[in-house]
Amino acid sequence: MVYGQKMNPKLYTIDTGTFKLDGGAMFGVVPKTIWSKTNPADENNLCTWAMRCLLIEEGNRLILVDTGMGNKQSDKFFSFYYPDRSNTLDSSLAAHGFHRDDITDVFLTHLHFDHVGGAVERIGETLTPTFKNATYWSNAQHWDWAINPNEREKASFLKENILPIQDSGQLKFIDGKDGVTFTDHVKVRFVYGHTEAQMLPQINYKGRQMLYMADLIPSIGHLPLAYVMGYDMFPMKTLNEKKAILNEALENNYILYFEHDSVNECCTLKNTDKGIRADEIFRLSEV
Repeated sequence: MVYGQKMNPKLYTIDTGTFKLDGGAMFGVVPKTIWSKTNPADENNLCTWAMRCLLIEEGNRLILVDTGMGNKQSDKFFSFYYPDRSNTLDSSLAAHGFHRDDITDVFLTHLHFDHVGGAVERIGETLTPTFKNATYWSNAQHWDWAINPNEREKASFLKENILPIQDSGQLKFIDGKDGVTFTDHVKVRFVYGHTEAQMLPQINYKGRQMLYMADLIPSIGHLPLAYVMGYDMFPMKTLNEKKAILNEALENNYILYFEHDSVNECCTLKNTDKGIRADEIFRLSEV
């Protein structure tokens, strides 16, 4: 496949299905009576979350940001998360005219299973990278954190999702300096509250700045500063990182792109008497 040579990137939403997580864990100290107004739970206190990846076409590069949870884990594993596979990584790529073999780069915001699981597939008894022609990008600080996990976080770092990438020789590291250039139109923001050295791509798109929020702000329901996930390793860091980035995004009219919001893809921000909240809400295709 030959891609366009225009310098300005093209962006495509890549839905990889939904899954469910405990609402209390997703909102930390915030009471259910409050968070359930934006993210209603089912009878088991589980809320539905997207695994919304992003495809960046820039010059001759096709960059996939995150990969969803994949399908190689056991039935027992998936029984905890109730995945809905109405959309898959392959079907979403195909809907835009692409194939997994077209991917040149896989940008992994971090290595939790719902972000990296689709990066590796199981063929028979062999674990192999899903994207055979791609370079996989992480950073040394987070990679070391993931392969030597702490007791609290290790259930999210599955070696079968991670080590085959390194074994393949397809892994490269991004310099851990905040604002480092990844492509002409993509720079990398580093945040440390959710997990060590999570990477957020910030994209110059149609004259606007768009920030892929990953697990810093998983959904519109997490915009209030105190709404910090129970999964976060360093919640006060998350709160301070959110405050700084939301103020920057408000001042500069950024577009926020949500990986886990099952309803809302993107929004801009406005000031309210309760703090910074969503203003316009829209799909990426509407930008």
